[in-house]
Amino acid sequence: MIEDTLLPAVLVEVVRGKGRESLHRGDAAVVDAAGKLLFRLGNPYRMAFMRSAAKPFHALTVLETGAAARYGFTPPEIAVMCGSHSGERQHLEAVSSILRKVGLETDALACGVHPPLDATAARELERAGERPGPLHNNCSGKHAGMLAACRHLGWPTQGYLDPEHPLQVRNRGNLALFAGMAPEDLEVAVDGCGAPVWAMPLASMARAYARLAQPAELPEAIGRAARAVTGAMQAHPELVAGTGRLCTRLMQVAGGKLVSKSGAEGVYCVGTVGQGWGLALKIEDGSARAVPPAVIELLQQIGALDGHETSLMADLHRPRVLDHRGEPCGAIRATGRLEPAG
Repeated sequence: MIEDTLLPAVLVEVVRGKGRESLHRGDAAVVDAAGKLLFRLGNPYRMAFMRSAAKPFHALTVLETGAAARYGFTPPEIAVMCGSHSGERQHLEAVSSILRKVGLETDALACGVHPPLDATAARELERAGERPGPLHNNCSGKHAGMLAACRHLGWPTQGYLDPEHPLQVRNRGNLALFAGMAPEDLEVAVDGCGAPVWAMPLASMARAYARLAQPAELPEAIGRAARAVTGAMQAHPELVAGTGRLCTRLMQVAGGKLVSKSGAEGVYCVGTVGQGWGLALKIEDGSARAVPPAVIELLQQIGALDGHETSLMADLHRPRVLDHRGEPCGAIRATGRLEPAG
């Protein structure tokens, strides 16, 4: 098949002075809600794990099962379930509130521990002489949401990360529905937080986000849940990521035009509400620094961002390379151009 012969394209270059110093290659796909490939860069069918870009679909399970209504989860709480949060106070409070509503303690979270992603929050924790806990894990909102669904449906909270646990079977089915795939065709592995993570072609990831942004053709209950997820993310982007980060900045600048979520190892997905399109990209070497320039550039190319919106994110779109004195000595810039799929 032709897709097996497509190679990753250069998406981002790092320039020092006038010379190219480094290149980041990758692949991207733009797909509509019906699954039609519209634009590509590199190989739009390459397999990749969604990583945290799958979190909105975990949160969707909390809504479509009725757990959100039963426990009275607010839009900020739904947003943090979708997020890879920075461990700031607002994030910890939202996750703690979810756990209180379902009657669970922090030790029910099986996500593991790491310091806050936000440098200021990490310093404050260290100055207070405290150690990070499960709440500080960037995935704690997702895990709190999964526990809430288990409590609501009477499923055991012990072992909720097992891929064969009924919750994970439900999550997998919902994701497959949006991606237009059979659940058994999703390749499963373990994410950084211990939860199942699924791999699929980039074009299928993009379709999942196109449907998330425009779920008109999906069953009514699922569509209603999808609109609640995207509405919460758009209304509270600060809870989806954190201060200064791409997901937060992008949805703040674009307003209700798009919904976006990062994944580890250079994965990023966006759904455009008005167009009903999905964009998925994967940086081949997993570099985080290449993601913001590539995402913003590609969104501008497909008309999802205008020039003014892009200019408001110039520090992410074309970040400068600084020397140790803080003086600019180079730049990171996106060079990849989408091609029509035809």
